[in-house]
Amino acid sequence: MKTRITELFGIKHPIIQGGMHYVGFAEMAAAVSNAGGLGIITGLTQRTPEGLAKEIERCKGMTDKPFGVNLTFLPAVTPPDYPGFIKTIVDSGVKAVETAGNNPQKYMPALKEAGIKVIHKCTAVRHALKAESIGCDAVSVDGFECGGHPGEDDVGNWVLLPRAAEALKIPFVASGGVGTGSQLAAALALGADGINMGTRFIATVEAPVHQNVKDAIVAATELDTRLIMRPLRNTERVLNNAAVQTLLAKEKEMGAALTFADIAEEVAGVYPRIMKDGDMDAGGWSCGMVAGLIHDVPTCKELIERIVSEAEAIIRSRLEGMLAA
Repeated sequence: MKTRITELFGIKHPIIQGGMHYVGFAEMAAAVSNAGGLGIITGLTQRTPEGLAKEIERCKGMTDKPFGVNLTFLPAVTPPDYPGFIKTIVDSGVKAVETAGNNPQKYMPALKEAGIKVIHKCTAVRHALKAESIGCDAVSVDGFECGGHPGEDDVGNWVLLPRAAEALKIPFVASGGVGTGSQLAAALALGADGINMGTRFIATVEAPVHQNVKDAIVAATELDTRLIMRPLRNTERVLNNAAVQTLLAKEKEMGAALTFADIAEEVAGVYPRIMKDGDMDAGGWSCGMVAGLIHDVPTCKELIERIVSEAEAIIRSRLEGMLAA
């Protein structure tokens, strides 16, 4: 399958593994890239530029295919060493970066000078247009169904993707709630050049997370996610659990008086306990509504080949067969 995204990143299949905290390690990225997609190392999980440099080298030892690094720009009292992370990415020779969060414009000159292709994650068409205007090579359009932060507009991909196709000149991928071949075919029909998957890749053999996490995703339905931190306008879609219920109760009780400090116990620093230790009630962790479409834990190769073959069959057989002679 050939699209502007496969051409841009030099990959076989138009499937990208999005950055995921405490999931996007070298093992995950290499498995996706070896299967023909674009694997992504999550930069900030490594905490320091030196840690990221070691993780990139580990990944190079696992694959000779293209892979990228996710760098999420977040507001913070003490921000990460973003210039250091950028220098590490440039020096490492990685040629693809997935940016997310705040506008990456400040760092675009250094990335572009190094010949790095930048795909920025956006939850709104206006943000995608801004990314296009500052020189991003592609965007990942994140619908309301996504795990993690869906923005505050609450627009699903059924409308968001064709709106992006109307407005953008650069290629974009469909992200949020994606995990099947039929959705890849639908995304292409709606104007996208590929798909970005997060939650679906957590439920794979190679995903370096506790088995409890994979089992929880397989057991979940499309009704088992919740939106937290809406009063703080930092909405996050997470899998429902006891800690999430406690958090939601606090939000309801405190209303407009809620601060991040009030819910820190349920969201701050919980990822190692969940992803590494398998403590499924430790706190809120990002999970998309696509969990309702996840019924197994295949290898990345099996998953990607299944998705592509299903999409091709739908395009060639089902859809073409509906056309009048």
